[in-house]
This record gives sequence, C-alpha cells and structure tokens, in this order.
Amino acid sequence: MSSFFVFFSIIVAIAIGAMSPGPSFVLVSRIAISRSRTAGFSAALGMGVGGVTFATLALLGLNALLMQVAWLYALLKIGGGLYLIYLGIRIWKGATEELRVDAPSGPATISPVRNFWFGLATQLSNPKTAIFYGSIFAALLPASPNGWLLMAVPPAVFAVEAGWYCVVALAFSSSRPRAFYLRLKTWIDRVAGAVMGALGLRLVVESLPRHL
Repeated sequence: MSSFFVFFSIIVAIAIGAMSPGPSFVLVSRIAISRSRTAGFSAALGMGVGGVTFATLALLGLNALLMQVAWLYALLKIGGGLYLIYLGIRIWKGATEELRVDAPSGPATISPVRNFWFGLATQLSNPKTAIFYGSIFAALLPASPNGWLLMAVPPAVFAVEAGWYCVVALAFSSSRPRAFYLRLKTWIDRVAGAVMGALGLRLVVESLPRHL
C-alpha cells in the first residue's frame, strides 16, 4: 500500500469522525448562531488545535498508555464528562436570557480568544477522541511509516477538524438559521444544554466501575 493511499485513507476516516454529531458540533453551532461568525470560526480553530493534540499523542503512542492504565483513562473521562455537564448547565440556565445579536453584550462574550479556548477545551474534554485517533493510526499506518507521512498527518488533521467546524460556523451564522434561533432560543438552548449534559453524563457513567 503506497504512502499516498495511506495518507488519503487516514484523512477520510478522520473527516468521517469529525462530521459525526457530538459536543463539538453542538458548541460550535451554538456559538456561531448566538454570537457571530467570527466567534464560530474562533471556536473552530480551537477544535482544530484539539484534534492535532490528540493526533500527536496517538502518533507518540500515548493512547496505548491510556488503554493500559485504566484509572488514568477513567479519571480523564470523568474530568471531561464533568466539564461537558458544566457547559450543559450554563447553556440551560441562559436559555431564557434575551439575546441581541446586533449588539455585543460585553468583551468577554465576543473575545475570539475566549471562544477559541471554549472550542479547545470542549475538544479535549473527550479522551475517547485520543483512542479514536489511535485506532485509526493503528489500523492504517504501516509499521515503519515514511517521515513525510508522519509530518503531514498533524497539519492535515488540523485542516480537516478546523475546516469542518468552519463550515458549521458558516452555515449556522447565516441569517435564516439565526432568525430561526432567535424565535426559538429558549427551547433550542434547553435542547443543546440537555444534549451537552447527557454526553457528559455518559462519559462519567462509562468511567465508573462495572460492579457499581
């Protein structure tokens, strides 16, 4: 199997994983639709950096450590799950607050850096993503990959992750989705908060010992 075909296969697999609905999709779409397109793009860049972080860890073989040290993996899942639950509660509590998208509500709300860190933290909150990357690399990478392949994978991961979520931000920051959101903000935010919290709760429950 040629290195170019391996590279293409890895990127396709990662793209499919990135497009799967999850907390990252919920967060980016909500930031884009409730704040601004720039805010959504900032969160998308955070998702890209998070993806590169997990991909690099997987290439270094650290995902194997997570699988072997069960308590460390469980601890990371609990921490990530609690963070998602926290985000879900924040979104739910803010569901009834009036939102004016044509007027900024404060520097902290519109700061690109703040939205970037929200995206990065959400991406890193799910250590299962590291296992996903590890599984992809274990299945598709040859035992002794070419140097250019190892160098090309991380920036390609960033392009796929950030690119997909930029598409999400672009779509949800358009006028029609925004008008729809403003009409149904309370219910949309409550659904988004519930989904985020449920995903976090699932991570926590999965990390608990089976006999509990």
